[in-house]
Amino acid sequence: MPRDNMASLIQRVARQARITFRSPAGPAFGENLHRLQQLLDEVRAEDLHLAPRGPSAAAAAGGGLPWSGVVPPVSYMHICETESFSMGVFLLRSGACIPLHDHPGMNGMLKVLYGTLRIACMDTLPPAATAAAPPPAAAGGPCHRALFRSRQHYTPASPPCLLSPHTDNLHQIDAVDGPAAFLDILAPPYDPQHGRDCHYYRLLEGPAAGAEPAGLPREVWLMETPQAADFWCGGEPYPGPRVCL
Repeated sequence: MPRDNMASLIQRVARQARITFRSPAGPAFGENLHRLQQLLDEVRAEDLHLAPRGPSAAAAAGGGLPWSGVVPPVSYMHICETESFSMGVFLLRSGACIPLHDHPGMNGMLKVLYGTLRIACMDTLPPAATAAAPPPAAAGGPCHRALFRSRQHYTPASPPCLLSPHTDNLHQIDAVDGPAAFLDILAPPYDPQHGRDCHYYRLLEGPAAGAEPAGLPREVWLMETPQAADFWCGGEPYPGPRVCL
């Protein structure tokens, strides 16, 4: 059964996110971010009226052509959005992958609600005059140096996964051994008109981001790519407590 405080919990998360990201350069940002992290760590699937499953057939309607009528690998439940942050739930089918992508100039927090996620995190690195040239496979698109920082498994018992504009800003998310879902906060939201568009990347050397990596952290080369043809995100209704801001 859902807990008695479920409605106030997700509402408190949203209010704290608004406070935290209203002034990300302010002196209290660190303290506010820690408080938000503590609240997010308390959220469980039942608080949002969710039971373990992947995207539903209803999500196909939100995927648009050419995938109408096909259950997508990932679906999104929108909860709320302001100018300073957005919050929602991503549902992944078993074996689904959200490909390696970035969050330009954004902070983010991810809390697993059910299932297991394998998350690979990377940082972009500035161009270096002494850096080696990209590998030959890089002829297909723009290339970037990056630091492959970590690759970890996250479950509902794990603390939130955090990203900042400069640390762990690129990540790949894989559902492991069954469907998975996570609560996601991005601040500010994606907005292509303000330079915050999502870009996708492919690892050019060594194992793929979802494979067992060599020693980490280590420098790698990434090639910017179009969105993968087999990845898209449908939309479905959020069934949990209403959030008012």
